[in-house]
Parts: sequence; C-alpha cells; structure tokens
Amino acid sequence: MDARTAPADRARALADDRFPHALGTLLGGSAATGRATATSDLDVVVLLPEGETSRREVIRHEGRPAELFLHTLADVPGHFERDRRLRRGTILFLYDQGTVLGDPHGHMARLRDRARALLAEGPPPLAPAEWERGRYVLTCFLDDLNDTSPDDRHDGYNRYDRHEQLVLADFALREAAHLLTAHHGRWTGIGKWLPRRLLAADPVRGGELLEGHRAVAERADVGPLAMAVERVLNLLGGPLREGYTQRWDG
Repeated sequence: MDARTAPADRARALADDRFPHALGTLLGGSAATGRATATSDLDVVVLLPEGETSRREVIRHEGRPAELFLHTLADVPGHFERDRRLRRGTILFLYDQGTVLGDPHGHMARLRDRARALLAEGPPPLAPAEWERGRYVLTCFLDDLNDTSPDDRHDGYNRYDRHEQLVLADFALREAAHLLTAHHGRWTGIGKWLPRRLLAADPVRGGELLEGHRAVAERADVGPLAMAVERVLNLLGGPLREGYTQRWDG
C-alpha cells in the first residue's frame, strides 16, 4: 500500500465531516510527499465559498493534530502574493506539491497552475538597501561569532559563552541562507525547510554552511562556519562594516 494512502483517507474524511460545502480540498506537507513520520500532522487546504473567513486553524482529528489552511477563492491571490514577499513560498508549495482530494469545479486545478507559475518565476529580488543591510547584519554576526573563541580573553575574563555561541551560529546560518538563496533567485525557508531550500539553491556553499553549523553545535568549533559565511559574503561583495548607513524612515 502506498505510504500516502492512509493520510489522504484521513484528510478526506476530515474535510467531508467538517466542510461538506468545500469547493476543493488538498492534502499537503510531508503526508503528500511521502516524508511523513509517525507523529506528522496533516496539512489540509480547504477552499471555502465566498462569505466564509480565511484562516489557519489547528485541530485534533482521530487523535492527531491537523493544520487547516482555510481559504476562499477571493483571498487566495492575496495569500500567494504575501508568500512571494516573504520569499518562502509556504502556501505556494502547498498548492504545488499537495495531493488533490476533491475538486468538483476545477478551482483547485487552476490555483495549482497559478502557484506553479509563481514558483517558477521565483521570489522577488532584494532591493539594494536590503542587500546592504543583509551584508552588514551577516558581517556583525560573523564578527561576534569569531569573538566566541574559547581562548578569547579580555582583562583576565573569559568571554567565551556557549549559549551565545550557539545563538550566533543559528542567526549567522539563517542570514547567510537568506542572502545565498536570494543571490540565486531561489526560495528560502524556515525550520526544517531552511536546509532543504538552502541545499536546493546551492549544494556546495549551502552544504558548507550546514556543516559549519554542525561543527559549532557538536564541537564548539566556529572555524568552519566562519569560513562558510565569509565565502557567502565574498560572493556578494565582501563584508560590510564601516561605511554602512541605514536611513530611519518615518
């Protein structure tokens, strides 16, 4: 039996029970791509008639959590556009990669086509000011990360702090991933999707960032991550420190 059959049946039963008036339903997430685990929740997209309220709702179905993405036809374009601005494409990928469970009027098929077209276009490019701020912020994280060396002492006080080091490694990875995916015109992600999107955009540099992050987590060794971050910065024009200016609007 296909690993996706049981989740699809559960999602269909959930939608039929709670939303019998739905204009279309779709199973997304790991359950639709065959990557579900024993504790994975159900990600279910439900198209609702006009007059309903678009929302994201988490419920428990058959003893397990289910995350519902409840959209009306009029509101879907707005969700797609917000996804583009965030550069993550979360909702777009739901429509693109999900398994259609019901589509009596063809709405879901048309929305999937639109989502796929937007994904193929890629996220909007960063503005010049965004690039400069990104380089500056990543440079700051890099400098602070390098300052967490266990041998770094000032006036006899050991400034090495493991908690700070781990947090800085996390932020350096996130910012570097944001800039590197943007450099390639590719989608980024958060949580488990950050390494997946990062490796899809740049297997070599993305892999170096992830392995560098692992070195900090496992061995408190900032060297590999610092080198990987420097490679990303050099790709984008180099570290940015003095000379950076940010205008305060409003």
